Amino acid sequence: MSVISERRARERAHRHQLIITAARELAEAEGWEAVTTRRLAERVEYSQPVLYSHFNGKDAIVSAVAVDGFGELAAHLSSARQAAPEPGGALRAVCRAYLAFATERPALYQAMFMLPTDLKFASADTPPPLRAAFDALADCFPRGDERRELFAEVVWSALHGMAVLSDSGRIPPEGQEERLDILIAGIAGAE
Repeated sequence: MSVISERRARERAHRHQLIITAARELAEAEGWEAVTTRRLAERVEYSQPVLYSHFNGKDAIVSAVAVDGFGELAAHLSSARQAAPEPGGALRAVCRAYLAFATERPALYQAMFMLPTDLKFASADTPPPLRAAFDALADCFPRGDERRELFAEVVWSALHGMAVLSDSGRIPPEGQEERLDILIAGIAGAE
């Protein structure tokens, strides 16, 4: 690859990330309905055709934001897991970290789990950041347990429900620790 080609590739990668960052910032400030290609083009100071040369519309932009979010979630969960190495404590720490992530980054969480994307979960086409986030949760369960991923799916589902219901005000935030106690006791009893 020539020096010019390398520079163009770096510039393209930079523009790509700039669009993702702008979409995320706009969504965090005004909600996802405010994220349009026109608004993004203005924000990043490129034309709409340039945006379309990187992304095939808003859903593709949301997917890219979601992939970045899963990378952040994986790092957040892994840090929580490493800070609490004993099995029961690790699961509680990871659950708390998951709920904190969802609460602190609502627009990002929406992109990851609630908005239309072309991301595939639990398949050979699952992007590595998605798999890493799931693995950070699965790592709370013994490696030799054949139901390890099943336990992780159940915990993930319960945490997602708690996050969405709490965010919408349908369940009170002050019951979160008790809900985690019930979830963890139920999972620990099933192991």
